[in-house]
Amino acid sequence: MAHFSYGCMGMNVSELTELLEPEVNTLGYDLVDLELRLGGRSGLIRLFIDSEGGITLEDCERVSHQVSALLDVEDPIPGHYVLEVSSPGLNRRLRRPADFARFSGERAKVELAAPNEDGRRRFTGVLASVDEDGFAIEVDGVAYRLRFDEVETARLAPEIKV
Repeated sequence: MAHFSYGCMGMNVSELTELLEPEVNTLGYDLVDLELRLGGRSGLIRLFIDSEGGITLEDCERVSHQVSALLDVEDPIPGHYVLEVSSPGLNRRLRRPADFARFSGERAKVELAAPNEDGRRRFTGVLASVDEDGFAIEVDGVAYRLRFDEVETARLAPEIKV
């Protein structure tokens, strides 16, 4: 993940999330994820929002207008960029402990930053117990206890039956 210092190159993902999340929350939505790609002729800011009732196109438009106005005032990103607002989709990213708790009992794919003591980095299974430090994921009948600070990426991985 690229980090840019504020001022010269703009904000990094964490700083931009801190700026935008309260605005999104005020509108009644959760900011689930944020992608930031800068460089070249134009950049991209992609927001993934959610709410208990799901997300409609009108919800995305509402957040886009409000966030666009805030970005115009704050001007945290130099140059031209495109703002996209979307729902997180079926394979949504899990980034906060609350995300893991909300989707406990669901199938997920987790990749660790480094192999665990068994030499394993990738786990696809059902999210089980969650506490403030980590969670358990059950893979083929075996429960693995993982800490949040070990996780590089985690996404829901629903089984689609055809």
